[in-house]
Order: sequence, then C-alpha cells, then structure tokens
Amino acid sequence: MTAAHTLVVEDLELGYGGRTVVESLDLVVPPAKITCIVGANACGKSTLLRSMSRLLAPRSGHVLLDGKDVHRLPAKQLARTLGLLPQSPIAPEGIVVADLVGRGRHPHQRVLSRWSREDDAAVADALAATHTTELAERHVDELSGGQRQRVWIAMALAQQTDVLLLDEPTTFLDVSHQIEVLDLLTDLNRSRGTTTVMVLHDLNLAARYADYLVAIAAGDVYAAGDPSDVLTTETVRAVFGLDSHVISDPVSGKPLMLPLGRHHVAEGATV
Repeated sequence: MTAAHTLVVEDLELGYGGRTVVESLDLVVPPAKITCIVGANACGKSTLLRSMSRLLAPRSGHVLLDGKDVHRLPAKQLARTLGLLPQSPIAPEGIVVADLVGRGRHPHQRVLSRWSREDDAAVADALAATHTTELAERHVDELSGGQRQRVWIAMALAQQTDVLLLDEPTTFLDVSHQIEVLDLLTDLNRSRGTTTVMVLHDLNLAARYADYLVAIAAGDVYAAGDPSDVLTTETVRAVFGLDSHVISDPVSGKPLMLPLGRHHVAEGATV
C-alpha cells in the first residue's frame, strides 16, 4: 500500500484574465479513495484540477498537500507524489509510445542517474495495464484518439505517484474502453491505496466508480459526499438544469440518473 496523503483546498479563487471561474471553494479529498468531480460545462471542474496540480496559480486561497502549499513545492518533488493527466495533452512531435510513457519516470530520475530496471518495469507494467504494449514502437501521432488516450494514461501510471489527478480520462474512448480504464483505476486504488481524483462528464459512471462524489456549480461545491447522498433529482436540477429520475443501478447498487427530455416532462413520464 502507498502512503496516505492529505489533499485540501482552502478558500480557493481562480480565474483567467478578468473572469473569475472558481470562488471561495473548499474541498477535502478523502485519502486513499476515489473522488469524482462532476458539473456542467464551464463550471470550474478542470480549472480546479489545474490548480490542484499547480498548473494554475490561485488568485487567493491554497491547495495543500500534506499541509504544504503545492504552489510553493519544487516541481520535481511534487511530481514524485502527485501525478496529473490533463485534458487534451500534447505529445512532442515524432515521439514513440514507449518514450512518451517513459517520460512518466522523469520525476524519479536523479542528476546523472541512469535509466534503471525499475524504470523499465514501471513502463512495461503501465503499457500492459492499459493494453498498449503492442503500440510501444508506434509513433503517437499515428494513433487513434482512443489509443492515444490510453497511452497518456499509461504515462500517468508509469509515474507511480500516491496521488493521481485525471481530467476526463475516458475522453475519446468507446464504452468498453471507458469501463476498462475506470476498472483499472479502481484496481490501482484498491491494491495500492492511490488517492485518485477524476473529472468526469458521465454522471452515472462518476456515481458508479466514486467513493466520494463532488458536484460543482458556478465555481463552488454544491454538494459532496457519498454518491447516494449527492446524486439526487434536486442536485441534477440545480447543477445541470435538468429534470430527471434517480433510481438504484441494478448492477452496482449506486444511484443511476435517468434524464427527462422536455417531451417526457410534458407527458408526465414516471419510472
């Protein structure tokens, strides 16, 4: 098992130019659990994750990893504990898959140190876990969107951090690969205790895989807690402006949201 780390957001304000995106946001991430963040487009989900990984400096407030401000920690020191898969990452031109995944090992490299057997093993394990071993010698720019996304996830896994932040990790993936990736991240959490924070668009997948569900609206936390407490018709209406029914998922037992279109609402549909 990995070490349990605390990740806390305190009174955070974030923005771009003159526009405020996140304001007075507080969040305590449960250690060694899977946290999923959901919300409507442009509500601040990805902006929050960028700041939690120190890619975006806050206007005010703090992101604390084990009590230390992530924006004041040396980048390499932070990267040994906290890994990030951003939204729409860009690979260097002409790089092959194995070399891109190997870049996940850079935080573990010391000055003048050589590539080790441990590095080889970490890359091989990450490729195998994401079913990309057969792509190892392919150029990244030759891959499909789904293949490329799995390679980026492999790079994040090769970093072997105790805390992992992922912004839309299922982007470009078909349904079977979405489930495969989320199962993989769940296995990683259960076997190693990796604290995992994911932004997901699919509300039902978020509720199914989350230990802790966070719903963001207008740049602040609207609700947070167990998925069964957070995913309610009231939350869906307040956060997404959508009428819905919420039932128990017959597969997972977690809440399952059934959206109602305006025609169904008008007809008074019930479940």
